[in-house]
Amino acid sequence: MHPEPINLLGLDAPALTQLVGQWGGKPFRARQLQKWVHQRNTSCFEDMTDLARDFRAQLTEQCVVQAPTVLTQQRSSDGTRKWLFDVGQGNAIESVFIPEDDRGTLCISSQAGCNVGCRFCSTGHQGFNRNLTAAEIVGQLWWARHELLKDLDSSRLSAGEKIADTRVISNVVMMGMGEPLLNYDPVVTAVRLMLDDNAYGLSRRRVTVSTSGVVPMMDRLSQDCPVALAVSLHAPNDALRDQLVPLNKKYPLAELLAACERYLEFAPRDFITFEYVMLDGVNDSDQHAHELVDLVRRVHCKLNLIPFNPFPASGLKRSAAARIKTFSQILSDAGIVTTVRKTRGDDIDAACGQLAGEVQDRTRLSETMALKRSIPIKEVRA
Repeated sequence: MHPEPINLLGLDAPALTQLVGQWGGKPFRARQLQKWVHQRNTSCFEDMTDLARDFRAQLTEQCVVQAPTVLTQQRSSDGTRKWLFDVGQGNAIESVFIPEDDRGTLCISSQAGCNVGCRFCSTGHQGFNRNLTAAEIVGQLWWARHELLKDLDSSRLSAGEKIADTRVISNVVMMGMGEPLLNYDPVVTAVRLMLDDNAYGLSRRRVTVSTSGVVPMMDRLSQDCPVALAVSLHAPNDALRDQLVPLNKKYPLAELLAACERYLEFAPRDFITFEYVMLDGVNDSDQHAHELVDLVRRVHCKLNLIPFNPFPASGLKRSAAARIKTFSQILSDAGIVTTVRKTRGDDIDAACGQLAGEVQDRTRLSETMALKRSIPIKEVRA
């Protein structure tokens, strides 16, 4: 019985150097190989022409470069693209590319499903199956760049130019399916590859990990691989956040905000982004806005207000545009930098909170979420 081939997409520089070293290769061979895999999007070892023939034969025998298989791909009227990737055993994950004038942002998934179970998130209503491997996480980036580069005029790529230099994907956000910090080691390996100059060469400021508030892992990330951080806040007090983000019961707001302050000491940006989904009649009153000001003023931050993207299972509604504007103005008047996220890709269910994929729920979380739909969110007054 042959051992499972090694998927090179999941090896960061130290691991790849160690593997090549076991075969008697020098570190520069590992760097060459890494560039072929990640910068030139090459999956056939025989095409890696500056590697020795016997080395290529060994790679062919023992390794693969394999992204998850694409089941479907969709393109929105606004240019947003969404891919559905097969990750085996009836599970599929989604990734989204959002083109803008000054950047191209790829939103990628870290788990098949999510076990946090936020009330407003379509992924949480699907339940949870398993963590993704580093190769499956990086594979989403590898495949997306491969597809997007095919759309570029080949004349723009001069001979020998690094594919990374085209900036087809300039930003990566870990905001797809799953809670990244509950799949810590594979996520950090993937992020290190995104930052590596011999792989994707992205700036720490342009790679964002989003979390619902896994406090111990936030502290670890600040030491292991600090990148931009986005925190899913969504409520200005513990009583309401307990209902919207169940993880709050384990790591309440006081602990979460303290962790944000600690993270800022090491962050590549001088602010934390707080995400706040706008839910009609739930968390969008003037009182909530004033509470939010009092809560976050201790942390240098930016507030990103997200108009809720409805899906049938949620039982929730999007705040009216006028209500969002008033809410935003209260925050701005208090001196807090506030933006309202532009909804993109909603015609292909690619907008924030809509990614669901296909998940074989082994946790029965989907049953719990279905039960929660029948329980109204309690009104919380200060």
